[in-house]
Amino acid sequence: MNIGFRIKEKRKQNNFTQKKLADLVSVSPQVISNWERGYTDPDHNDVKRLADVLDVSADYLLGKSDTPSPSATNNYINDALREKEEKDIAKRVEKIKEDLSNDDGYMLMGEPMSEEAKESILDAMEYAIRQATRINKKYIPKKHRDNQE
Repeated sequence: MNIGFRIKEKRKQNNFTQKKLADLVSVSPQVISNWERGYTDPDHNDVKRLADVLDVSADYLLGKSDTPSPSATNNYINDALREKEEKDIAKRVEKIKEDLSNDDGYMLMGEPMSEEAKESILDAMEYAIRQATRINKKYIPKKHRDNQE
């Protein structure tokens, strides 16, 4: 079994969509799809994050072991965003969407932006906001994290 098959198998066992796994591993859903189909392979850091999220050993993912021994800790699941954070992100993305929809003449390289370009910018901004939110969570002391809900 190749690494892509094992990623897909464990993703499904955990009831993760490709998008959910991508969010937890901090990559795009397209990257997950490419790994699962064997078009590309995850790098060392990606394998480590995948192993943590899927609760298996890196050796299992890499095919060096047939026993998916779970990891001791699962830090990336703890990085999942709370409902309040998801709502805040949705509000920010909606505001950006409104700004892009205004007829203020937003231009891209001197030309009016197409709808596809606007959607691409929205997707990129949402991804960036999610990443920044996760990174910021790591710097909040644990005693204050519980009070944020």
